[in-house]
Amino acid sequence: MATLVETTPNGFAQPIRGTEGAPIIGPSNHEREAQSPGRLTPPVTDHGTLPNLKWTFADSHNKLEEGGWARQTTVREMPVAVELACVNMRLEAGVVREMHWHKPAEWGFMIKGNARVTCVDEEGKTYQADCTEGDIWNFPSGIPHSIQGLSGEGCEFLLVFDDGAFNEEETFLVTDFLAHIPKSVLAKNFGVQESAFANIPKSEKYIFRADIPGPLAQDRVVGAGPTPVIYTHRMGAQEPIKSNNGSVRVTDSTNFPAASTVAAALVEVEPGGMRELHWHRTSDELQYYLEGQGRMTVYTSNTNAGTFDYQAGDVGYVPCVTPHYVENTGTTTLRYLEVWKTERFSDMSLAQWLAFTPYELVRAHLQIEKSVLDRVSTTKTPIVGPR
Repeated sequence: MATLVETTPNGFAQPIRGTEGAPIIGPSNHEREAQSPGRLTPPVTDHGTLPNLKWTFADSHNKLEEGGWARQTTVREMPVAVELACVNMRLEAGVVREMHWHKPAEWGFMIKGNARVTCVDEEGKTYQADCTEGDIWNFPSGIPHSIQGLSGEGCEFLLVFDDGAFNEEETFLVTDFLAHIPKSVLAKNFGVQESAFANIPKSEKYIFRADIPGPLAQDRVVGAGPTPVIYTHRMGAQEPIKSNNGSVRVTDSTNFPAASTVAAALVEVEPGGMRELHWHRTSDELQYYLEGQGRMTVYTSNTNAGTFDYQAGDVGYVPCVTPHYVENTGTTTLRYLEVWKTERFSDMSLAQWLAFTPYELVRAHLQIEKSVLDRVSTTKTPIVGPR
């Protein structure tokens, strides 16, 4: 794959495009510039100034706890991300993300390892499940839940919240909650003596070590019965929409009813392929890159367009109704998540729009041959590439 920028003999990327630009002779962060060639040397088709549509978790503050950590990307790190925020979290085996709940809904994707999730709804009905790589969960606003790493390496996962201003520090934690309630009130609430609460923590635990739980059947609590909603889903095991250049797995309320405010797609693009030119009518899009290298150009109207490059661990963002694509610019499979704040997935395809509009009208606009549009099928092919 041809590079987007010229380099000096020592291999450093330079802002040179033909006869335009000039080598950097002052201080330079060569490693970071090499990761963002679309910013250092934009394509000639870029124009104007776009908001920053890229953030790397490597630049997020990391909260280190006993046996785990958490770092977040929100509207504070990426001001354009007003609808969706995300958290990257790691728990070793047995380590617990303590019992808690949030104002926004929590959508989770298991990146690596295994974890047990639990929750209880307002009727006292319970849900427990073990999640592995490629699995997702969704807990609506106010539903208390927990996550615990299982035997082996524990787990690492991505959490997405349907509020860009979400702050992980503002989570409702059971330990912090009870630490701020008088023991006399706790005793009255549970009908026991105050001494029963002599050893409760004086502050939050957040992430902490505990015994590795036993088999799920042994750990299960019946409560008032099972929840009517299944809060987990095996996204990675779904049958994908395939093309010669990659595949897409879409999960929304149609196949995962618990996710009533968040829809998502797990996208794989082979070298030379790309996620087609498209846009979304109903929501901003948050992206999380799992493997490989990708490049995206976003057009925001009024002659403005910008190009951004991504690699594993990066977060991308696309405002609602702005057209974009994601191209695999590496030599291995590009794998990433697309997430929207919506009940149902939908996108608008540029190729279908043009192909299903009277040809003479399209030709009057673009002067392209009809053979270009004759290739388009009534069935969407979201991953395209060389033919």
